[in-house]
Amino acid sequence: MTEARLTLISRAYCRLCHEMEAALQPLLAEYGVALEVLDADADPALARYDERVPVLLLGKTELCHYFLDEAAVRAALAEQEISGRPSGLPV
Repeated sequence: MTEARLTLISRAYCRLCHEMEAALQPLLAEYGVALEVLDADADPALARYDERVPVLLLGKTELCHYFLDEAAVRAALAEQEISGRPSGLPV
């Protein structure tokens, strides 16, 4: 099974980004999930997220933006545990 990895599209100077990253910590510990933080300003491929940061992704699936939607994250992680496949990828 592929290890679950959440991706947080963030910015260094973004207060909401820092708040979402901090709010994610208990979920990361609970589910044993890794978090990859990507700087929206450092990668031109992330320009599409521009003013929507922070954006939280599981695979290619956007779970939430601006504020952590804990219920959506829990549901996505639970589904991934059941299916054994990364979210956003075809079966």
